[in-house]
Amino acid sequence: MNSMKLGNVPVGAENPPYVIAEIGSNHNGDMNLCRQLIDAAAEAGAHAVKFQSWTENSLIAREEYERNTEYSDKKRHFGSLRDMVKTYQLTTDQHREAHAYCRERGIAFCSTPFSPEEADLLESLDVPFFKIASMDIVHLPFLKYVARKRRPMLLSTGMATLAEIEAAVETVRAEGNDQVVLLHCVSIYPPDYEMIHLRNMATLQQAFDVPVGFSDHTMGTAIPLAAIALGACVIEKHFTLDQDMEGWDHAISATPTDLRTIVEEGRNIRIALGGGKRIVTEAEMEKRKKFRRSLVTRRALPQGHVLVEADLDAKRPGTGISPAEMTYALGRRLARDMQEDDVIRWEDLV
Repeated sequence: MNSMKLGNVPVGAENPPYVIAEIGSNHNGDMNLCRQLIDAAAEAGAHAVKFQSWTENSLIAREEYERNTEYSDKKRHFGSLRDMVKTYQLTTDQHREAHAYCRERGIAFCSTPFSPEEADLLESLDVPFFKIASMDIVHLPFLKYVARKRRPMLLSTGMATLAEIEAAVETVRAEGNDQVVLLHCVSIYPPDYEMIHLRNMATLQQAFDVPVGFSDHTMGTAIPLAAIALGACVIEKHFTLDQDMEGWDHAISATPTDLRTIVEEGRNIRIALGGGKRIVTEAEMEKRKKFRRSLVTRRALPQGHVLVEADLDAKRPGTGISPAEMTYALGRRLARDMQEDDVIRWEDLV
């Protein structure tokens, strides 16, 4: 598996998980809210915030707009689909404003492009990587276009078969770009637990020999942390200040507290995973002295007494002869008188 950096941050099994706070459209078209989200993500310790780069004309066809002119769920939706897309899209100037504010806050700015023009805009902003949405893993001409920019590409795999994922990876590599991260994903918001199949990450890693992560649509922090325990090197999680806010994705998004938990506990999990080689640490070696047992006398015994098994018990602390070495103590004579319950050490024997 090739080593890789997202910007100046290395990703892979030996590094802390790279955590992306997916703001998406949760800025609700309000740049003040956008800055607050960037602030909160930076304070929670996320490596990057991610947006979605689309316009009224680059993502949705007229037929779909005409089919979605009103919604019954007034908390997640307002007006028509076209009204929402126009409100939630980021203009070129807003992209630049968000990018500049991210630089000020020391957090990476990135986004998902949905057209070549939007990929060009993100390239002009020097994004550390391109995130490709699950819907576009089968848009091979678009993958080719983005791959030619020779930046890392994070491919979400929601709704995709293994054959479709293979075609996407081969398309990117054919353009001379081998900087691919595959994100296991379930494109249901939120998915039921039995839909998630986190072990798919191992399948993707083995099949394509690339870093693998998890683009998460579950509620809470348990599943992304489980993904990290199973080897996810990138976690992408929708992010909001308040799950009760109006808008498309707030209800299924992580709060600042959730995000901090994923960052901090994810780092702890990665450290705790360690390696496969069995090691007894110096701290545990020292702990043996208190927690392990030593041979002790069952009763008072005189100097010169020859030890038999009936003379011995084993109790804490572990500063004397280990019960594992009892065989070597039996038949030896005592070098001194010993009281009942005395710890026996090698210097007590002749």
